Amino acid sequence: MHPTIEVTGLRKRFGRTLALDGMTFTVRPGQVTGFVGPNGAGKSTTMRVILGLDAPDEGRALIGGRPYAGLRTPLRQVGALLDAGALQPGRTARDHLLWLAHSQGLGGRRVDEVLEQVGLGPVARRRAGGFSLGMRQRLGIAAALLGDPPVLLLDEPVNGLDPEGIVWMRGLLRSLAAEGRAVLVSSHLMSELQDTADHLVVVGRGRVIADTGVAELIAAASRGRVTVRTPARAEAVPVLGRAGAAVATGDGDTLVVSGLPAERVVAVLNAGAVPFSEVAAYRVTLEQAYLDLTGGAAEYRGVAR
Repeated sequence: MHPTIEVTGLRKRFGRTLALDGMTFTVRPGQVTGFVGPNGAGKSTTMRVILGLDAPDEGRALIGGRPYAGLRTPLRQVGALLDAGALQPGRTARDHLLWLAHSQGLGGRRVDEVLEQVGLGPVARRRAGGFSLGMRQRLGIAAALLGDPPVLLLDEPVNGLDPEGIVWMRGLLRSLAAEGRAVLVSSHLMSELQDTADHLVVVGRGRVIADTGVAELIAAASRGRVTVRTPARAEAVPVLGRAGAAVATGDGDTLVVSGLPAERVVAVLNAGAVPFSEVAAYRVTLEQAYLDLTGGAAEYRGVAR
């Protein structure tokens, strides 16, 4: 099976609500693809369509060239985490995974392997109903990994994890992609994706707004600007302005300069005898780049860290 997810022209209505409006993108192997957008943008509906849980009105979603319903052993071909709470609270973690494993012809040895992989080995025989949200997330990841699938879909996988768990999740996602898997991660925490994702599919109102590499998006949003650290901001601003730059003040002793390359900024400041300690390329965060791209979607204003 070639590990890709292909989403083509998905349209889906729920009553009067147009949830998907021509959603089209591809998730390629060997990289983590972040799937981002405000609440109601169509992320969860798209993932449900990919997994055969919702039927589109138009379009198609294929995993390795086939619809989910056409996969003979789904857990061996695609792993998914949509709802970490979807488990029997009376079952132990190990029994929950054994039940899934037996449905796919997998045995207890593989169950024990994934429990260790996600850090739940010591609590394998505890009832899942007593797990914290972070532990349930880890159990959900274990279930997604059970069949060693080449394709993974994870909805908000860091939700409920403590800082140590978040660092672990970043490393896990990167290692899964490095093994050649196609990994689709939906999230609204841009700071997490900046450290994890290689590619980004940004959606809004049921359609794709941007389909781009994370580095390319940050570079485009940074727009060739230059950061200058100087103890003499008042002197630097008019000198740079006369050379044709647009200058904005940043935090502390920094200026953000547009319209001049870094080497020209250095030459202008030296010629004007303006002291400075650093001239460097300006780089926005992924969150700033996202807000720039989407015009500051209101749903994201409450998630600043």
